[in-house]
Amino acid sequence: MKPAADRPLNVLFLCVGNSARSILAEAMTNHPPISGAKFRAYSAGSHPKGEVDPLALDVLRQSRIPTEGLRSKSWDEFSAAEAPKMDFVFTVCDPSAMEQCPVWPGQPMTAHWGVPDPAAVTASDEDRRRAFLDAALVLRRRIELFASLPFDKLTRLALQARLDEIGDASSARDSVTPSA
Repeated sequence: MKPAADRPLNVLFLCVGNSARSILAEAMTNHPPISGAKFRAYSAGSHPKGEVDPLALDVLRQSRIPTEGLRSKSWDEFSAAEAPKMDFVFTVCDPSAMEQCPVWPGQPMTAHWGVPDPAAVTASDEDRRRAFLDAALVLRRRIELFASLPFDKLTRLALQARLDEIGDASSARDSVTPSA
């Protein structure tokens, strides 16, 4: 899959509530210093909470990542006929926490990049902040790996394998390489 010269590749990050993980991923992917401006990212939830968690916005602002326009929304917005055509769809829900990950129909490349939900942490404020920072670090590393893939040199099958490898990595310090 090659980035089109006339448009960035569209990426949709899905989770359940669209208040934390998918919002973080959307904002980071749309931030050129992280993704190289190859992508136009969106996020949505199967059961959106209707508001972005303030700690997600806080973590993004502290990283100097723009937060304008971020909102919790339903994935229905992206299944409409006039919605942008997605090239990639990544689920970031955490099945180990018994979350039901949404499934995206159609032909985009898909992968599961599960991350524990920082919004589900109910301990101290310090623990909640740490959970948001940890989620942001994992997602940032995965997005950086994704952005560094040699799209023009990979077959669809090889690209799918790389996307799955990125999602299988267990932490922000993974050693997945974007080799061809």
